[in-house]
Amino acid sequence: MNDDLRRAVRQVLPGVRTDLDALVRIPSVSAAPGSVEQVRRSAEMTARLFKDAGAPDVEILDDIEDGLPAVLARYPAPPGQPTVLLYAHHDVQPAGSPGQWSSPPFEPTERDGRLYGRGAADDKAGIAAHLAALRAYSGRPPVGVTVLVEGEEEIGSPNLGTFLARHKDKLDADVIVLADADNLTTGTPCLTTALRGMAACVVELRALEGGVHSGSYGGGVPDALTALCRLLATLHDEQGNVAVEGLATAVPPGAPVSEAGFRAEAGLLEGVQLLGSGSIAERIWAKPAATVLGIDAPPVATASPTLTPVARAKVGLRVAPGDDALKARKALAGHLRHHTPWGLQVTVVEAEVAQPFVIDARGPAFDAARRAYGEAYGNDVVDIGSGGSIPFVAEFADAYPQAAILIASAGADADSRAHGADESLNLADFERACLAETLLLAELTRSG
Repeated sequence: MNDDLRRAVRQVLPGVRTDLDALVRIPSVSAAPGSVEQVRRSAEMTARLFKDAGAPDVEILDDIEDGLPAVLARYPAPPGQPTVLLYAHHDVQPAGSPGQWSSPPFEPTERDGRLYGRGAADDKAGIAAHLAALRAYSGRPPVGVTVLVEGEEEIGSPNLGTFLARHKDKLDADVIVLADADNLTTGTPCLTTALRGMAACVVELRALEGGVHSGSYGGGVPDALTALCRLLATLHDEQGNVAVEGLATAVPPGAPVSEAGFRAEAGLLEGVQLLGSGSIAERIWAKPAATVLGIDAPPVATASPTLTPVARAKVGLRVAPGDDALKARKALAGHLRHHTPWGLQVTVVEAEVAQPFVIDARGPAFDAARRAYGEAYGNDVVDIGSGGSIPFVAEFADAYPQAAILIASAGADADSRAHGADESLNLADFERACLAETLLLAELTRSG
């Protein structure tokens, strides 16, 4: 039977690749107010693709005010078989400066076995992998399948709680497969079993009623920008460990991360030191991380010899698995208030939050996944963590505590550069991921 499924996947892959290219061409940037129509175009194309793939019930769900459209496609379960929810998202990050790309960001381009384009890896490959599996079964999968393709993941899924409450009955499933993670190395399948959460604060410092001459007042009067720099420097100790009190740490999954490979993948310049202490896996999967995401201050091009009256920054926190993101955000806000220097007026606004999550990767569904992905890749499955956040996971786990959650790659790997310039998808691993998901649906019929 598996040989038949291999042949079926090979047969549908050319068409799936064509559809993936078409999806990448749509600049469905959820963070850009001017891209609302493009996000809708992406949802409409996604809905049409699953309808053409035999789904008897396809909806575009856009009934939340100011929300962005999601796509829901359902294939009913044969008698006695489980239902699997296949998740992906069709929105993408902004492309940034086109000059940083080797080819236009929304023109899919194949080079050296990789498909380049914004969203090629994150996460339109996930949509395409789900399509491949369903087409391999000619639209009649051996288990029930519900496909959810979200349109707000890249802006933190702000309406997810409302969405789940409103459509809970439609999304009920025994197993959830999220095709929105990475493999550590090409050719080795990974299951992500620990996710860091996310929290953010915006801090504003005020020193003066207005700007004053630095020659007349500098040396005696503090300015907001210098104070902000001192404040932001307190986020880390001398080694680069996060110095915010009250944050938890965790134990990372067992897979090791090579320091040399990690430095190369990050594009770290020669001589630049890594932050923090402990193994690389501990630092990026199991410990908190603090990042200055942006600063509002006078630009260099128009700078004048003036003391800055007001300065503002956004600080992002990655929250360790097992911690509570709301508690961590409160700790960050408290740190910023407590460490503001020189008596400046400080305002802290607590911003977005997403809970971390740890998966107990045991049981029949995980056994089935290890068999399916192991056979498709020709290598054993490795459990890894993720330094990023997928807000969907924790919220869905709260809504459906009985469901097994499998987080896998649809071909993305450490070289994919998701969110950065020259984002790309490893096409060999994409093909393996399509086969793995197809085999998984068959394995779930046997595992109960």
